[in-house]
Amino acid sequence: MQVLQLQTAVQPDPAEVGRARAWARGRLRGSGLDPDAALAETLVLVVSELVTNAVVHTGSPAVLRLLFPLGDESGAPAVRVEVADASGAPPQPRRAEDDAVGGRGLELVDCLCDRWGWAPDGSGKRVWCEIDRRQPPLQSAPAVGPRALAV
Repeated sequence: MQVLQLQTAVQPDPAEVGRARAWARGRLRGSGLDPDAALAETLVLVVSELVTNAVVHTGSPAVLRLLFPLGDESGAPAVRVEVADASGAPPQPRRAEDDAVGGRGLELVDCLCDRWGWAPDGSGKRVWCEIDRRQPPLQSAPAVGPRALAV
């Protein structure tokens, strides 16, 4: 299985989050993904959340990686996002209050991704998530409207 791996350094500065989003969006076209597709928007949002966590909670540089399967998608259906940072502390999912301005990042990642987790990486950690590229099968919608009444 061939994988296209792209990475960029992220400095411990909140302005880096916007740069990481722009960098990720710019790499989508070369990966074979339509930058306007829903999957692309989800990837950019996940990049934003994971980079924000690294910048805000570690205060140290990080590395953002995007891994795209190439060729036959049946063998590697998922796009992977990884953020490696210098903190060995595990990510701490939180339950944010309704009026809180933060604390929803990992909850969003959990909702938007098919899988996510973390692993020690040297003296730090690597937080990762995967989003399946294959579209779920279409489900037949119940008949509604005038045709539903026809017998």
